[in-house]
Amino acid sequence: MYSNFARTFCALKVWIFACSVGYAQTFVLPTANRALFDRGGEDRYFVGTVGKPWTSGTFGCVRSDGRQIHEGLDIKCLQHDRSGEPQDPIFATAHGTVVYINAKPSLSNYGRYLIVRHQIDGLEIYSVYAHLSEISNKLRAGSSVRQGETIAKMGRTSNTRQKISKDRAHLHFELNLFVNDKFPAWYKQNLPGQRNDHGAWNGRNLIGLDPKAILMDEQREGSNFSLRKHIQTQPELCRILVRGVSFPFLKRYAGLIRRNPLSEREGVRAYEIALNFNGLPIEIIPRAASEIGGLPTGNTVLKVNKVEQEKNPCRKLLILRGNRWELSTTGHQLIDLLTY
Repeated sequence: MYSNFARTFCALKVWIFACSVGYAQTFVLPTANRALFDRGGEDRYFVGTVGKPWTSGTFGCVRSDGRQIHEGLDIKCLQHDRSGEPQDPIFATAHGTVVYINAKPSLSNYGRYLIVRHQIDGLEIYSVYAHLSEISNKLRAGSSVRQGETIAKMGRTSNTRQKISKDRAHLHFELNLFVNDKFPAWYKQNLPGQRNDHGAWNGRNLIGLDPKAILMDEQREGSNFSLRKHIQTQPELCRILVRGVSFPFLKRYAGLIRRNPLSEREGVRAYEIALNFNGLPIEIIPRAASEIGGLPTGNTVLKVNKVEQEKNPCRKLLILRGNRWELSTTGHQLIDLLTY
């Protein structure tokens, strides 16, 4: 157990750092490890997979030689007890509300974890803290947390066959958008017979942003940093035309919708959605009937950034048939869930 003094001291360091940069931070680092901001400090910040470099602990197509996505950061431990177990306190990255706690490590390869909802720049963002040894016993779903508040202790819990060794103890940290409140019904309909132990908080219902990119941009831009701008200026993988005109994502992430005067006059018949390589909607444009005439029914691939597809293929959202790009099975499932 880490002491109340240690909790208070580490949280105070986070608060002092937030004040020292001269602006109210959108996010702060979730542990006391600050090597992310040191030149050449990456190998002191990230924990790679067994036998792989630190880059395999970053976000993106960094696993299995680029074929597998890792949707968070694996942050290295700084403090150990006498037996070598991790002792680092975990901090809330921003003000928010606890929405889910998984207290049973056997139910997830994330082990013991919690999820916190934040309102940032008019957008709902969900932070995930995983592989925890302990979660603060005062926290429940609905509990409010303050930025920099100690919410848990680093651990190495997981249900995977290969356990996390003491020397690889880390915090798996994510920042996500939430896809659909109706996920449990979608899951039951589309994946019958498969277990869903986490309801709407199943990992399929969260789409990851790169926390490193956000934290580094925030560090560089200071008070000029805009999370919405950060999302909307990410490299685009493709544009998809979806025929649905009423789905929860539109209301939850209205800030990502771009105005279209023509659809405002004529009415909305479809939405054009730009996705990044991880399937994250980065721009949504309502389209009028006069703009989509002649296109086939159903979801249609309008445009593909081939450079981005070749650079980051691990989510396998698209497939090339002859000379035409189409949504893969994974891509169809993503859009179906998004518009369910």
